[in-house]
Amino acid sequence: MHFKWTMAMSALAAFLMGAAGASAQTTLKWAHVYETSEPFHTESVWAAEEIERRTEGRYHIDVYPASQLGKELDINQGLQLGTVDIIISGPSFAARDFPRVGVTYFPYIFRSPDHLLAYAKSDIFKELAGGYEEETGNHVTAVTYYGTRQTTSNRPIEACADMQGLKMRVPDVPAYLAMPRACGANTAPIAFAEVYLALQNGTVEAQENPLTTIEAKKFFEVQKYIVLSGHIVDHLFTTISPTAWSQLSEEDQAIFTEVMQQAAERATKIIVERENALVETFRERGLTVSEVDKADFEKNVLEKVTLEEFGYEQADYDAIRAVQ
Repeated sequence: MHFKWTMAMSALAAFLMGAAGASAQTTLKWAHVYETSEPFHTESVWAAEEIERRTEGRYHIDVYPASQLGKELDINQGLQLGTVDIIISGPSFAARDFPRVGVTYFPYIFRSPDHLLAYAKSDIFKELAGGYEEETGNHVTAVTYYGTRQTTSNRPIEACADMQGLKMRVPDVPAYLAMPRACGANTAPIAFAEVYLALQNGTVEAQENPLTTIEAKKFFEVQKYIVLSGHIVDHLFTTISPTAWSQLSEEDQAIFTEVMQQAAERATKIIVERENALVETFRERGLTVSEVDKADFEKNVLEKVTLEEFGYEQADYDAIRAVQ
């Protein structure tokens, strides 16, 4: 009898502890590398507050901007190590674990930001994000438009052939090299923090980044031409660690997903508005802003660079191109 009573008391204690745990607040860490003024941060803060409100305080999320918890590689690794729970990061880092997802960096695969956002709701996105999750356990909840990568230069560029011999800084990400190399540029993987000085002293003559980055880093001060090459429609993933995602109830998983997708939409809208305004801003500052024949650039890329050399699959490329 005593044994049964002890067992009953133990079961009751376990139940009460579980009930207390269910009502306790869980604190999560959300990390990224962007400045506090950027929408990737401001909308993450909005999402953190909204999640806490919608889960009735069950989850509190602290957002750590500007590489406070490490550089982009560090926070991606942190999802596995348990040092972070949520990150915003480029798919190029996801591609290190699951190469197929990197096909989205292949030049001109996306026609526009709208095409990118349609891809984020497509079956091929679910397949690629699912493959990444199967490989790592990391769960992608949302896609945010980062900006369309354009070219700046100290010489005019109208066609792909005009880049022949151009000394150009390009990030050390394989697919970023595809367009410049197809057009005959000589690429240099200079660290991002050193790009302004390299342009200023002539170590390189050109670089490529979204207009918002060209503005923020003041590259326009040391370049004469902004060439709207639009070669990569860049984006970021919002990703939750396997540990954090598996601990959420189905109801809370739905809340996290919905809020993070809303935050991505809010950030995307801000970026699109900023990009549209910057074209005129740069012209007012005396720079030559020019359109190019994108079909000419795309033709050269497809003729001179293969998907396979980057580890990408033709079927994935074709499926993304077919998204309307």
